[in-house]
Amino acid sequence: MPSATLMDPELQPVLDFLPKVELNIDHLPILRANARASSAMLPIDTSLPVIAASHAAPGPGGTSSVRIISYFPSSIIGPLPAVLHMHGGGFVVGGPEMADQANRKLVAEVGCAVFSVDYRLAPETQFPGAVEDCYTALAWIHANSAQLQINPNCISVKGESAGGGLAAALALLARDRGEYPLAFQQLIYPMLDDRTCVLQAPHPYTGEFIWTHEKNHFGWSCLLGTAPGGENISPYAAAARAEDLAGLPPTFISVGALDLFLEESLEYARRLTRAGVPVELHVYPGAIHVFDLAANARLTAQSNRDKTEALRTALRKY
Repeated sequence: MPSATLMDPELQPVLDFLPKVELNIDHLPILRANARASSAMLPIDTSLPVIAASHAAPGPGGTSSVRIISYFPSSIIGPLPAVLHMHGGGFVVGGPEMADQANRKLVAEVGCAVFSVDYRLAPETQFPGAVEDCYTALAWIHANSAQLQINPNCISVKGESAGGGLAAALALLARDRGEYPLAFQQLIYPMLDDRTCVLQAPHPYTGEFIWTHEKNHFGWSCLLGTAPGGENISPYAAAARAEDLAGLPPTFISVGALDLFLEESLEYARRLTRAGVPVELHVYPGAIHVFDLAANARLTAQSNRDKTEALRTALRKY
């Protein structure tokens, strides 16, 4: 049975909007330019009571600064809970503007502040560049929490696809360095495990649409600077490589049943529960990668409710 017969027909607009395109080093400049152009064309809902601003977080030891876009309720009553957001794009494409409208809605609906990181992309910047950029952003939020009117004990991380992988890696890095506590991690169809590229028996119904096995191999190769699936890959690059998941913050994971990242998400959720980490897991039937781009689909509405309510509940505890 081809996986197309299992796909929710309401998600067809995603395939129409993101037609099949080869992802390789020659096409990367065009894909990046197209992504920037698409982000620039996205409408901004000015009716939302949200204020956006750009910041530059100094890198450690005088290294290059990291650009961060912040989103605040227009009427700030602090200290606010905060969400540090990492965008998707397979580690090789995209920027924080991709999620501008979603981040504005999150601020309006949950009453938090959101900070979205413009981390460096691969292959020009290989591991650990991207996750260190995210850590720089986390450190900057903590250092400026009083001025920003942020509760430093109520900071969560969130990301989609490669951004979900970075959020998971950042949570591990923050736990191990012990400098900045995290309240929650929200991993949306996260890119967690480079070993998915080299499975001897891959899932027969995942990875046909949008983010394929070939694109996954390219993304991981660009980030790691070596072939994925080998030995000695850091868990701060591929979070699924971590041997110990204890002490991580409560976690929300969602993924589509036809998404290439299905099994690595399920396995990460299983391991988190065995490490004593509270986990909320959602698998959406008939859903492909980035299925929530189908704005009018019932699955998208359900997914939006699930992740928004989970984040609201987590932040309400502080």
